[in-house]
Amino acid sequence: MSRETRPNLILPSEITHYCATEDQPFQNLCDLNEDDLADVLAKLNARRRGDGDFKRVFGRRYMELRRRTEAKLRSLFEERGGRPERQSPHYFVLGECEWFAGLYPDARRVSLDWRGLSPEIASFTYPDSFVSMRLGSEYGLPDDPREPYHERVFLLNELADVVSEFGIPDGAKDETYVDYQNRKFEKYIEVQVWSDAPIAEFLTRE
Repeated sequence: MSRETRPNLILPSEITHYCATEDQPFQNLCDLNEDDLADVLAKLNARRRGDGDFKRVFGRRYMELRRRTEAKLRSLFEERGGRPERQSPHYFVLGECEWFAGLYPDARRVSLDWRGLSPEIASFTYPDSFVSMRLGSEYGLPDDPREPYHERVFLLNELADVVSEFGIPDGAKDETYVDYQNRKFEKYIEVQVWSDAPIAEFLTRE
């Protein structure tokens, strides 16, 4: 990735959350108790096996990696002055990402203007936090070369500078998604919202 300054790069004003159309948005697996979690994961994996258009993979150690990643993410955010209101964030990508939308046969999208978010409850990583926090190699995932933006949590007021220096990853749709979790994975800038308040209207809908 070229790292020269990109003065003409347009910074998206919105962030986007993706989920399957039949699902409610902002359902976080880490919010579930163990019994409910096991049931939901079984249903998610059965849906992927039964319908090749569902591409998301939830491996045997996925939740352990997710919890450790989120704990590290939260700690680094607090060190930067963040005041998270949740143990686990709600996840978005900067702008839009057709790669992420392609994980579902018909993706549902929810967009917010990130410029209205308080810096105390929102952060971002470059790229996805699983990659950025660099714990995946302990779970058999590729250990990609370390980049200067890895193992860092950024504040929203740093977004323009980070995008100017590193650009926005190419989030083009994958041709097959086969074994995507074991390939180099820099598809988007991930934005974490550590509060229910900005998305309250979606949490109360049936």
